Amino acid sequence: MQLNAWSSGLAGAVYCGFAIGLVRLGYARATEQGAQRSLLAAVVFSAVWGACGWAFAVGGGAALYWSATLADLCRYACWYAFLLIPLQWDRSRQPVAGLAWMAPAAAMLISLELMVQVLWALQPPALAEITRLGLFSRMALPVFALVLLEQVFRNVAEDSRWSIKPLCLGLAGIFMFDLYLYAQAVLFNHVDADTLSIRAAVHAMVVPLMALSVLRRNDWVARIRLSPRAVFHSAALLAAGVYLLFLSAVGYYVRYFGGEWGRALQQSLVFLGLVVLLVLAFSASTRARMRVLLGKHLLHYQFDYREEWLRFTHTLSQRDGAPEVGQQVIRGLANMLESPAGALWTKKADEDYFSETARWNLGATVAKERADSSLCRFLADKAWVINLEERRSAPERYGQLTLPDWLAHMPHAWLVIPLMVDDVLMGFCVLSSARTRMEVNWEVNDLLKAAGQQAAVFLAQVQTTEALLEARKFDAFNRMSAFVVHDLKNIVTQLSLMMKNAKRLGDNPEFQKDMLMTVENSLERMRQMLLQLRQGSTSPEPVRSVDLVSLLERVVSRLAAQRDGLEAQWSERLQARGHAERLERVVGHMVQNAIDATEGGGRVWIRMDRHADQARILIGDSGKGMSESFIQNQLFKPFQTTKPAGMGIGTYESLRYMQELGGSIEVTSTPCKGTLVWLLLPLLEQVSDAKAETLQYA
Repeated sequence: MQLNAWSSGLAGAVYCGFAIGLVRLGYARATEQGAQRSLLAAVVFSAVWGACGWAFAVGGGAALYWSATLADLCRYACWYAFLLIPLQWDRSRQPVAGLAWMAPAAAMLISLELMVQVLWALQPPALAEITRLGLFSRMALPVFALVLLEQVFRNVAEDSRWSIKPLCLGLAGIFMFDLYLYAQAVLFNHVDADTLSIRAAVHAMVVPLMALSVLRRNDWVARIRLSPRAVFHSAALLAAGVYLLFLSAVGYYVRYFGGEWGRALQQSLVFLGLVVLLVLAFSASTRARMRVLLGKHLLHYQFDYREEWLRFTHTLSQRDGAPEVGQQVIRGLANMLESPAGALWTKKADEDYFSETARWNLGATVAKERADSSLCRFLADKAWVINLEERRSAPERYGQLTLPDWLAHMPHAWLVIPLMVDDVLMGFCVLSSARTRMEVNWEVNDLLKAAGQQAAVFLAQVQTTEALLEARKFDAFNRMSAFVVHDLKNIVTQLSLMMKNAKRLGDNPEFQKDMLMTVENSLERMRQMLLQLRQGSTSPEPVRSVDLVSLLERVVSRLAAQRDGLEAQWSERLQARGHAERLERVVGHMVQNAIDATEGGGRVWIRMDRHADQARILIGDSGKGMSESFIQNQLFKPFQTTKPAGMGIGTYESLRYMQELGGSIEVTSTPCKGTLVWLLLPLLEQVSDAKAETLQYA
């Protein structure tokens, strides 16, 4: 008795303090918020229940006992009201479809418990039966409270779940404790005194959680939303509670009647419960029937469109490559109606027929459906979802529609869903019969039409992306081909000059030796270009150290015949990172441009020195020059050139390669006065210092 007194006294004091806090927060003046007033009433009755329990434990008396019992029942009624108010009405003050039964059920449970307590107070002859009925009714109270609490938590808005979570945890704690207390009492036909003595203390321990929710946010009640998915889970929880009550009743009567068969019956019920759980876990057909049943009888609308659209979008996005795209479209549409299989038919741009491009749990077919067939014309003109079962029973609803042989003989074919984009038939999806009997009404048709349009847009986007990637590959190949053609033009020019000189110097041994070296060099360059064309824009050779002095000597030696007085000067030997052949081509291209832009009496020169951590190669001329506008807008763009026979590729390719190495090209020019081009390359290392050298080629 001492423990019971302390427990009840603690509950009375804690709930009294909580009630005072709610009053100070304005809950007593919340005339528009029924949930807030219900919360305050529940806390007040909890305080009264604790105080009366403490007084009864200390002094005894029937009046105090019945006062505590009545206060306990009233606080349960207030908790029911607190949880029911937001679930029964939305913001428009309209009752929420599918939940109208909850308020009468709550009133019936409270009335039943009140009637039991009244009968108990009257001390009827069948007192033992009244006691058992009272235990069952007390056990039903927390079961139903948990169902309501689960509904509230699942339907609260995401931004308010943080504030309501502590309150839900606290209420779940007290309801589960009461369920344990009275379930044990039903099984053993009496209430455990030790568990009952700490009940009030347990109820007081959760008050800090409730207070935390109140302090976090006051308006969370106004943000609760209904979800058909939550209704399904609540039904499962309610079924679990009913099943628990049933087991408790059977367990009681097994103990009451006794006999050797009692324990066998108990084990049989446990096995039956496990079988039911396994069926629900692994049978998609059973779960589908439950969803359809709940949708028909509990909800105004059959589908939760938010959940369906999120699931459909998630299904479409789960793919590893193009072949799986069509299968994901089939699965997304099939999952909406519990269909276990389907096939997708699409048409390529250069074809005039539809063929099966994807399937899910169906056999392959080689049949083709012409775009001007009766089925395709009907889908394109009407954009209807064809229900094949309805077509067989009422063909007049589909006019002159003629089904193709492959569809008429397809086993379990059920629905044909058109995939439309801007009144154009992209394809269609054939679904097999659902796992459970489902009525295809206006809501199903509208959902499938909207999902079909979304799937068609998705397929069109995938096809467009694939075409764009293919075009980009061709564009990269064409760009590389332009570079190769430009280099081939230079080789052809070099070979043409050699053939011209061969007529005059063909008998000269030195010329013959030089000609063989030129032809061999040209062949090697063409091999490198073909290899680069096959492998892409990246050079097949690794980056190496390049001796810039040797490179400049080769360029000057090769182009000296085209320009008398070509000057080259450097102060030290430098090495840069890159590809010797490509760097030589870049420098040679810039020197060739300088030669082409300079008339016979002008100068062309090459200088090389160190500039910070870079090698700087200067190529200058006193030729025609360029305007600043041409340098900024045209010089480094492909296919922009001032040469009659030029292609406008060399400068663009040179800039890209220099940037690839981490260098740059800088140009300054004045019309009719000449041009200066700086090639800046990252230094690899300095090999050796040498005296300044000046080469003059006359």
